Amino acid sequence: MDNLYEIIEKGVKMRASDILLKVANKPVARVDGDLKVMEDFDILYQEDLRDIAQNIIYSASREILLQFRDPANAPEYIKRLGDERVEALEKGRELDLVFTIPNIARIRANLFMQRGSIAIAIRLIPLTIPSIEQLNLPSSLKDLVAQKQGLIIVTGPTGSGKSTTIASLIEHINQTREAHIITIEDPIEYIFEDKKAVICQREVGKDTASYESALRSVLRESPDVIMIGEMRDAETMSVAMMAAEMGHLVLTTLHTISAPSVVDRIVHSFPPHQSTQIYEQLSNTLVGVIAQRLLKHASGVGRIPAVEIMTASPTVKKLIEEGKTGELYSTIKEGSHYGMITMNQSLASLYLRGLITLEEAEAASPNKVELRQLIKKQ
Repeated sequence: MDNLYEIIEKGVKMRASDILLKVANKPVARVDGDLKVMEDFDILYQEDLRDIAQNIIYSASREILLQFRDPANAPEYIKRLGDERVEALEKGRELDLVFTIPNIARIRANLFMQRGSIAIAIRLIPLTIPSIEQLNLPSSLKDLVAQKQGLIIVTGPTGSGKSTTIASLIEHINQTREAHIITIEDPIEYIFEDKKAVICQREVGKDTASYESALRSVLRESPDVIMIGEMRDAETMSVAMMAAEMGHLVLTTLHTISAPSVVDRIVHSFPPHQSTQIYEQLSNTLVGVIAQRLLKHASGVGRIPAVEIMTASPTVKKLIEEGKTGELYSTIKEGSHYGMITMNQSLASLYLRGLITLEEAEAASPNKVELRQLIKKQ
């Protein structure tokens, strides 16, 4: 059997974002969005997957013990916890586990059963949090996180880099101002080291019973900045807006396709009779929405983000308060003075700078005709 760590090390060298393992297949790496078979390794069988799953489970269990100065009965504890998790997995329960391989990567592994056998999806997370510049994100995002209160939402489809962007924003705050930052995550991906800020990272299921219980207590924990891993439901959204109203800066993620659609998504998560109240709350608290997609670089190596930004200009606030979300797009299009940019404007800029191909730009465009007009105009 190939060693788990050899597979991960090879994945890191390939610049993979994910590694997929299943029975009767060789390991498969996702590189720049494409799946590539890892030909250096053998086909995996049931016993191989079980061994790899145990390795992951024991590694994640062992990481818990590193927080103790002299943990008693450590080997017994690791084995007991590991055995319990293997048993839970084989009974059909999915496991989401994280651990760090020093000097290589932080690992987020989702273990699940398919057709009676174990399958594993591994996310490779860099040990160093990239800066806003390194991610090729607009420098205007620094102005957003310089705000002392309000709601910032990072949105986009799965795999669009939302977690990395929000980690970069938190790290920028960490490096530039004194603040108490509390994160609520499921699970913790990037690990922060205190610089100017004090950062407490709470993991659902380990440090708190649920998002709901963590959010109920977070306002009593003296935060300046709150990061909520994902706004999953109306309760999470309600607490996020309330925290922003009470003078905190709140950063979170949401799954939508554009910046304007965030407003409708939030409002429609509540009963119809609350719509007026939610529009008003959003108009008062929203600082900005960052919608992004990851595109293949024109060089064929790496990916680059196309970013749509909606900031809380007076016009945006008024339109949200009045529920006129259909007019937000045109406001973003004309709002460069306020740091706003549409997805098509971002795509056109990337293409004209030679960073993406026209084919890639059109594939990501919400309106290909408008995109071609923008390119022709510029």
